Amino acid sequence: MRSIAKRERGRGVCLGLSIAGITAWTLFAGADAFGAGSEADLGKKVYASRCGICHGDKGDGKGLVGIIHRVEKRGLTWVTYPRDFTAGIFKFRSTMTGELPTDADLDRVIRNGIPRSGMPSHIDVPAAEIKAVIAYIKSFSPRWKQDKPGKSIAIKKPAAVGSGASVAKGEKIWKDMKCWECHGEKGVGDGPSVATLKDDWGDPSVPFDFTSGALKGGPDIEDIYRTFTTGVDGSPMPSYADSLGEADRWHLVSYSLKLMGKVK
Repeated sequence: MRSIAKRERGRGVCLGLSIAGITAWTLFAGADAFGAGSEADLGKKVYASRCGICHGDKGDGKGLVGIIHRVEKRGLTWVTYPRDFTAGIFKFRSTMTGELPTDADLDRVIRNGIPRSGMPSHIDVPAAEIKAVIAYIKSFSPRWKQDKPGKSIAIKKPAAVGSGASVAKGEKIWKDMKCWECHGEKGVGDGPSVATLKDDWGDPSVPFDFTSGALKGGPDIEDIYRTFTTGVDGSPMPSYADSLGEADRWHLVSYSLKLMGKVK
């Protein structure tokens, strides 16, 4: 369990509820607020003004806000912490498991935000600020000096995705691969292994509830496939690139769409 969990809960929760407002005020200030200077200077200033309140001055996820999202289900409680950039582990990527994300991946997360996590969309932030803060974020982990970002996976959606035949095949894969052990038989995140799941930081990890809306990695069908292919690093969600062929991963996407109520 992270030391950040020892913060005063009341303070963390209250601030967590207002984070969207705090971040919106700072994020939409515009590049002119920071004046001229090098990209490194701009990135540091942008981070200090717009990111540090959650992610901490050192990028270790120990900012003032602390807990930014709480989930309570069936007697269990999970909390979401700000990302710890010092570990060099990123959940939402187009690169394979264990690889660093591309700049485009980081840009997408910053612009779109992450649903149900406390990370808001920064769609109106100037491109120069986003580019600069991405460069600054990389300074927190030595991984960026040791490794290069991976190559984005290719995604081409088959026409059969969402069809009855594909859904049926996906349901069989769901059962055979034991996806239900975490996500539950109906995909609501209530599988028998839920209470034992932990992330790489030792914190309880909540399985995705397919009936709750878009995946944290994105709302599109391609985002579901990408998640099944790349996995969610730092969490118990593995990559199925080695254990399932491309066609089967798309069938699993089809069944996921059924659980989400998007196809019959």
